[in-house]
Amino acid sequence: MIYVSEKAKEKVIDLKQEAGLGDDYFIRVSVVGGGCSGLSYKLDFDNETQPKDQIFEDNGLKVVTDLKSFLYLCDTTLEFSDGLNGKGFHFSNPNASRSCGCGESFAV
Repeated sequence: MIYVSEKAKEKVIDLKQEAGLGDDYFIRVSVVGGGCSGLSYKLDFDNETQPKDQIFEDNGLKVVTDLKSFLYLCDTTLEFSDGLNGKGFHFSNPNASRSCGCGESFAV
């Protein structure tokens, strides 16, 4: 399962409205190689699923990831912060053994 915090849900809804995206769009989360620690998160809006996609719904939002990325994302929570120490989406990932200082990449 991939979870979505209440603040992240509110921000996703705002961003979808600003972009004029309909209800058929969902959050696509993936893991790609790169960053200081070796793996980075990628977050997009999408409206087409692929045959091996893993599909979840949490807090009223549909979250989709490919099977390979899900191995890294199992039980991860998408969060949003608007505080002084940084604004934006971040992931609370119990599978990450370490993350870089900027919080943009991780390792398992």
